[in-house]
Amino acid sequence: MHTKNRICILLLWLGGLAFGFAQEVLTVDEAVKIALENNYQIKTARNDLKIDELGVSPGQAGMLPQLGANLTDNNSVQSLTQVRNDGTVQDRDNVKNSSFNYGVALEWTIFDGFSMFANFEQLKETQKLGEAELKQAILTKVGEIMITYYDLVQQQQQLSALDSTLLISEQRVELAHNRFTIGKASKLEVLNAQVDLNTDRTLMQRQQELYKNTKTQLNEQLARDLKIDFRVIPEIFVDQKLELEELEAKVAEENPQLQAEKINKRISELELKQIKAARYPSVFVTSGYNIANSKSELGFATSSDSKGFSYGFGATLNLFDGFNQTRNEKKSKVALQNAEIAISQQEQELASMVNTTYQTYLTNISLMELEEKNEAIAKENLDITVEKYRIGIIPTIEFRTAQLNYINAQVRHSNAKFQAKVSEIILKQLAGNLEI
Repeated sequence: MHTKNRICILLLWLGGLAFGFAQEVLTVDEAVKIALENNYQIKTARNDLKIDELGVSPGQAGMLPQLGANLTDNNSVQSLTQVRNDGTVQDRDNVKNSSFNYGVALEWTIFDGFSMFANFEQLKETQKLGEAELKQAILTKVGEIMITYYDLVQQQQQLSALDSTLLISEQRVELAHNRFTIGKASKLEVLNAQVDLNTDRTLMQRQQELYKNTKTQLNEQLARDLKIDFRVIPEIFVDQKLELEELEAKVAEENPQLQAEKINKRISELELKQIKAARYPSVFVTSGYNIANSKSELGFATSSDSKGFSYGFGATLNLFDGFNQTRNEKKSKVALQNAEIAISQQEQELASMVNTTYQTYLTNISLMELEEKNEAIAKENLDITVEKYRIGIIPTIEFRTAQLNYINAQVRHSNAKFQAKVSEIILKQLAGNLEI
C-alpha cells in the first residue's frame, strides 16, 4: 500500500474516532433508569397497580352505607266521571292532577356473614398481587435490557478484534505485493492475501450491521428515538461471588412469581369465605327523609303535603337454592387446592432454574478464565508468526491460521464473558435482587 493511501486511511480512522467520542456514552445504569421511566410494559404495570390501589376501600368492599337522593314530579290531565255514594255524579274534562316528591334514602347492610370483611381483605391481597406483578415486569424488562446492553459490549469488542485483524490483513497484502515485486513471492500469494483481506472486510460489515441493529433494539426497549446513536462501556465485569445457597434462600423469599402464587392462594381462601358467608342471614337497615306534595282538582282532598323520616330493617336468608351453595363451596375448595399445587410447581420450577443456571454460571466463569489465557497465547503466537512472515520463513497458510486463531480466541473470550454475565443477570433476576 502506498504511503499516500495509508495517510488517508489514518485520517479517516482518526475522524471516525473523533466522531465516536462525540457520541453519547450510555452506561448500563443509565439504560435501566431510562427504561424505568419510559418502557411501555412497565408503565402499564404501574397503571394496573394504581387501579388495584384505588380499589382498596371499605366502600368497594360493601362495608359502608348507600345513600341516594330521589325526585319525582308527576302530572296528568284527565277527563273524569265520579258517582258518589249519595247518587250525585260529577263529570269534568281536563282535570289536572300533580304530585311532587323528593328526599333521601339510606340502605346499609350491617351483617352479611362476614363476606364484606373477606372482600376487603381480598382487595388488599389484590393490591399486593399488583405489586408483585409490577416487580416481575420491572425485573423481566430490566433483565432484557441488561442482556441487550452487554450483548452490545460484546459486539463492540468483536468489532475491535476484527479491526485489528483487518490491519494485519492489509499489512499482509502489502508485504505479499512487495515480495512479488522483488521476485520473492508468486502472484498466487498476493491473490490469497487479497482474498483473505476481502473476507475480513465482509466479516467486518456483517458485524457492523449486527451492531447497529442491536443498538436499534436497545433504543426500542428504552422506548426512545430509535435513531439515537451511542456507545457502550468497553468492558464486561462479572460478579464471581454468587453462592447457590444464598440464591435459593432469596428465591424463596423475594421471587415475585412465587410471591404472586402465594397471594393467589390467599385470594382463593378469601373467596371461599365469601361463598360460605351466603349460609348466614343478611341484615340491613333503611332510613330516609321524604317530602311529598300532591294536588287534584277533583276528589275529596284537593291537596296534600307530607314530610318526615322513615326507618326500618330487614333480613334475608337463603333456605334452598337447588344445592348451588354446596356446589359453589366444593368448587372453591378445588380452586384452593389448585392454588396450593401452583405454589409447589412454581417452587420446583424456580429451584430447577436456579440450579441449572448456577451450573452454567460456574462453567462460564471457568471458560472465561480459560479463554483469557488462550487469547494471550494466540496473541503471542500471532506476533511471532507475523515476524516470521516478514522475513519469509513461513508459508501463507500458516500466517492465516495464526491470524484466525487469534481472532477466534478474542471472540471466544468476549463471548465467554458475555455468557457469564447473562447467567449472573438471570440468577439475580430469579432471586428478585437485580440491581435497579
